[in-house]
Amino acid sequence: MKYVLVTGGVVSGLGKGVTASSIGLLLKACGLRVTAIKIGIFTKCSTLSFNFGTERADPYLNTDAGTMSPFEHGEVFVLDDGGEVDLDLGNYERFMDIKLTRDNNITTGKIYQANSEQKKKKKLQIYKRTLVYSVIEKERRGDYLGKTVQVVPHITDAIQEWIERVAHIPVDGKPGSADVCVIELGGTIGDIESMPFIQALGQFSYKVGAGNFCLVHVSLVPVLNCVGEQKTKPTQHSVRGLRGQGLAPHILACRSTMGSNTIASQVLDEAAKGKLSQFCLIPGENIITLYDVPNIWHIPLLLRDQKAHEAIFKVLNLNCVIKEPRLDEWTNRAEACDLLHEPVRIALVGKYTELSDAYLSVLKALVHASVDCRKKLFVDWIPASNLEDATAKENPDAYKAAWKLLKGAEGILVPGGFGDRGVQGKILAVKYARENRIPFLGICLGMQIAVVEFARSVLGVKDATSTEFDLNTKSPYVIFMPEGSKTHMGGTMRLGSRRTYFQTKECKSAKLYGCRSFIDERHRHRYEVNPDFVSRLENAGLSFTGKDETGQRMEIAELPNHPYFVGVQFHPEFKSRPGKPSPLFLGFIAAACGQLDVVLQRCSNVDSNGLLKVPPIKTYQKKSSLKPSYRPPEYVLESVKGLNF
Repeated sequence: MKYVLVTGGVVSGLGKGVTASSIGLLLKACGLRVTAIKIGIFTKCSTLSFNFGTERADPYLNTDAGTMSPFEHGEVFVLDDGGEVDLDLGNYERFMDIKLTRDNNITTGKIYQANSEQKKKKKLQIYKRTLVYSVIEKERRGDYLGKTVQVVPHITDAIQEWIERVAHIPVDGKPGSADVCVIELGGTIGDIESMPFIQALGQFSYKVGAGNFCLVHVSLVPVLNCVGEQKTKPTQHSVRGLRGQGLAPHILACRSTMGSNTIASQVLDEAAKGKLSQFCLIPGENIITLYDVPNIWHIPLLLRDQKAHEAIFKVLNLNCVIKEPRLDEWTNRAEACDLLHEPVRIALVGKYTELSDAYLSVLKALVHASVDCRKKLFVDWIPASNLEDATAKENPDAYKAAWKLLKGAEGILVPGGFGDRGVQGKILAVKYARENRIPFLGICLGMQIAVVEFARSVLGVKDATSTEFDLNTKSPYVIFMPEGSKTHMGGTMRLGSRRTYFQTKECKSAKLYGCRSFIDERHRHRYEVNPDFVSRLENAGLSFTGKDETGQRMEIAELPNHPYFVGVQFHPEFKSRPGKPSPLFLGFIAAACGQLDVVLQRCSNVDSNGLLKVPPIKTYQKKSSLKPSYRPPEYVLESVKGLNF
């Protein structure tokens, strides 16, 4: 097993996750099998568009991301096995097209805690391997035979054992271990929270030996406006700090701030490279520039053009198997995305719209579908509470602006969420979409809101609501699931991949999935549609076209006579991939731009996961004569409100 460790220095939010994902894709394109691990020391909130923006980092001892606020952490990404993990694992899955497990996300809490969660895994038969206990659990059992339990060696040994064990779990659907494991260390070198992990990784690099461990350090080379010179000292100090803790980087991936809005100003000049090579003791050919790009799909191409894969192969003694990466389809898709100009405007009505990372997978799924439909995506972020009557009185300008955006949208999406803030605004958004025949997609809470709105407006049940918002309601159209826990929040929801059975193959959702009998999608919810009211809702025209294996839990709701009105209890965004968009997102975008009939006709060809097999995007005849590494400034994405890609 070979290991590639990605660390970050100087500041947080430089794009370690995207860099790690891109390295994984690049190695996979060279014919290697790749897996990935995220060590979640810190959580970050960034747009991941490889444009500098506001970043935030906070240390955490949480066992997983499930109980963390989206404002602090961004979205909670859910895996097939029900793991609630860091959003970077979503990037790994999307780039490398793999399926990770909850153990691929290591947190301080997992290492320290008495791991009753492992016992739950055994009970649910999620894993068929030896039970692994955390350090505290081992101490309580007496495994250390009376020794003083310390950070070194007990915590550091536990970290190394975890990495070795998880690295050998197949994630690509094939038997046997991967060839390379890409490890991302969260946070920034120098953080006190990361010290045990850095110590463990230093020991680990010595343990696996030279030729089996490659360290890629992502750092910042700023430009001071008053001087106009690229400053290498911060990166020098970062590398010195890394060496002082027992790790020596083999490759530097440098982000440079913009002296002006041009690509040339962000490329490391030879003088800066020379200084970094001399003072960091790294060969010049192993110093890579990571500059701003139109979309993150260009990052693997940026690494390829600078021969990053060759540098990694040299460090890992893989020259005997070196191949040129096959990224033709990926390149075509990235370039096609840049050249899209016909817009499709989607209104996203949610609770956490101030932070786009809170809906990162939703945004990525919209992009995948938009590129397939050859449309340029514009997302209007609408705080749900701004649509409510209370806002009309308190802040008329915000109220008018929100409704103007909603009425100008070609599609309306209400994503998942928790709590009652903004619920009335979401109900109004659903009502507008239903009455004005605007394509609508409701996810998780969005589906429940659609049911409540239908009950109020069509059935005339004015007090219809969810017990999440009113525990004592007389019309509980959405209820707490019987098996849910009311005392513990972490890991107690209905999580992970669950099967949904179509009740008819004539509905839009079934057709989008290729007229299959059932699908497997990922879930994360505590509440469900009340089965006692299902017959009344269906008699009034709301069709529940997808249900669980018992037939009592509603999974998909549709309005048959609406151009596109679909609500789902699951989260289809988590399985969307570049080139293989989620069928429901594809249908949503297609309906928004008038292509739904065409899409429905070609959706009979799907893979074993129920995802659409999209033909490779044809290369546009008109291509730039410039190398991909040096795109003209007009291709650089500007930070414009509402414009994301």
